[in-house]
Amino acid sequence: MAASSLEAIQKNPKYHQLVTQRGSLSIWLSAAMCVIYFGFILLVAFAPGFLGASLTGGVTTVGIPLGLAVIVSAFVLTGVYVYRANGTYDTLTQQIIKETMK
Repeated sequence: MAASSLEAIQKNPKYHQLVTQRGSLSIWLSAAMCVIYFGFILLVAFAPGFLGASLTGGVTTVGIPLGLAVIVSAFVLTGVYVYRANGTYDTLTQQIIKETMK
């Protein structure tokens, strides 16, 4: 890519919008995952009795579905990012390319 093309992209207001939106979303999703993960770890450390309590009176404890929820939440948050990346961010990227390649 030529230096002039790079400068044109960096001067484009849609590029700044893309960088801002993508950065903001990634920070929020990362923070959400950290809260979920470390919340679970803190439960393991400080409330093992709660996590070890039987869920239905059998061998399944409260910790098993909560642990699965942590894993599933990682996939869901990744899906949210991919959905936005394939929609909003790809559209903005294509618009930036069209505008700078004129």
